[in-house]
Amino acid sequence: MKLYSYCLRYDTGAAPNPFWGICTLAICKPQIRKTAEKKDWIIGLGSSHSPIGDTSDCVVYAMQVTDKKTMREYDDYCRTYSPDKIPDWQNRDYRRRVGDCIYDYSHGEPPKMRWGVHEEQNRKRDLGGVYVLIQTTFTTGS
Repeated sequence: MKLYSYCLRYDTGAAPNPFWGICTLAICKPQIRKTAEKKDWIIGLGSSHSPIGDTSDCVVYAMQVTDKKTMREYDDYCRTYSPDKIPDWQNRDYRRRVGDCIYDYSHGEPPKMRWGVHEEQNRKRDLGGVYVLIQTTFTTGS
């Protein structure tokens, strides 16, 4: 078991995405997503540069990886079991707008980017992580 930690400068609800009963890390942090395995821990720490004020003494979230899927597998999973993780920018519910399943593999590769929190300039970094890390139970800081 390994422990990964990083400074979570901006917490928009997309990375990690703690909504709809599972916590997922599907975008950003490509090195962690590439190397972390089941049972590893990911800790997101606050930042002194946070737009909401100094959160440097806070643990923003902690998750133990219970599953690891390729981006394609995650897209298939979301379309079948967790459609709320697919971003819907028109939705009034903030949690639906920040969905992290932003790559659509239904038409093959390269995947089409869904309208969401990331733009085309994020594609290489996002897809470079190869995997989505998942935890079905998790802890968020307050």
